[in-house]
Amino acid sequence: MPIVVAVKTGFINYLNFRTRARRNDFWWWFLFVIVGELILNGFSSSIANIFGLATLVPHVMFGIRRMHDTNRRGWWCLVPIVNLVFWAQPGTDGENRFGPPPPPLSL
Repeated sequence: MPIVVAVKTGFINYLNFRTRARRNDFWWWFLFVIVGELILNGFSSSIANIFGLATLVPHVMFGIRRMHDTNRRGWWCLVPIVNLVFWAQPGTDGENRFGPPPPPLSL
């Protein structure tokens, strides 16, 4: 059930770019967006476009928070291949310049 928690976190914190995001939450969110686009595109490209617009801002903010977890600024999201490498790296242990690590979530 971690994908449910990740999706909920993505939509709840969609305007929060000052904190950090765990690596597994980010990748569950990423999977949700990709699979959602593929499935909805099979039904109708209009529905897939609406889904894409609805998840665009939360996706960008999740990426920025993921960069913060690796102790990097969110601007690194603009560099195409480098952002994937940084997103895949583990987050910093303990507090960094972007705050404490995200608290463990209860299901």
